[in-house]
Amino acid sequence: MSALVGLDRTNLRELAVDSLRRAITSGEIAPGTHMVETDLSDRLGISRGTLREAMRQLQQEGLLESGARGRLSVRNLDAREIEDIFLVRGALEALAARIIIATDRIAEARPVLHAAIERMRAAEDGSVTALIEADLEFHRALVSFPGNATLVHQWQQLEGSIRMSIMYAGLDRATSNMDTDRHVEMVEAIETGDEEHAVTVIRAHHMDAAATLTS
Repeated sequence: MSALVGLDRTNLRELAVDSLRRAITSGEIAPGTHMVETDLSDRLGISRGTLREAMRQLQQEGLLESGARGRLSVRNLDAREIEDIFLVRGALEALAARIIIATDRIAEARPVLHAAIERMRAAEDGSVTALIEADLEFHRALVSFPGNATLVHQWQQLEGSIRMSIMYAGLDRATSNMDTDRHVEMVEAIETGDEEHAVTVIRAHHMDAAATLTS
């Protein structure tokens, strides 16, 4: 079913953001595609003003980029950009692990992270979309647990780019990065209480993910 269908009149901007995001990350709107306001507003059944607000948010998320004369198009990542994204992502998640260990909150974090792992396992037999969301939920849980709003905000700024990296690589390569056991290794590294070991494992996780996506 197309993601670009008419929307209810409530929370139109949020619904438009969600609809466009799904269309972009599913490949329904391909990388490099110009976002034509008249066409999209008609298909979604919203005003062009509401559409522009939605597209501005997607630009902030890294899904859209501005080109000549300010025209927005679907971002088209290259291998270097993906490597940079995962380098920064790894640094942010390693920082989250450092905080958890340094503040002696491993026991509190354990059930949160293991619950996220179980949701990943449950998603393995479901749709690709469910697996992608469960994977993102795990990483979001890790960076959210320390309660550092700036850390969470910086990670969220990468989320759209992470979704775009899946489109760059194709689903087969992208989903191989979502293997649950790879994520268990990150949790076990945090549980050792050794900051440097946890940082090494988490950074390696993301370096390997980038290598898989760009190979």
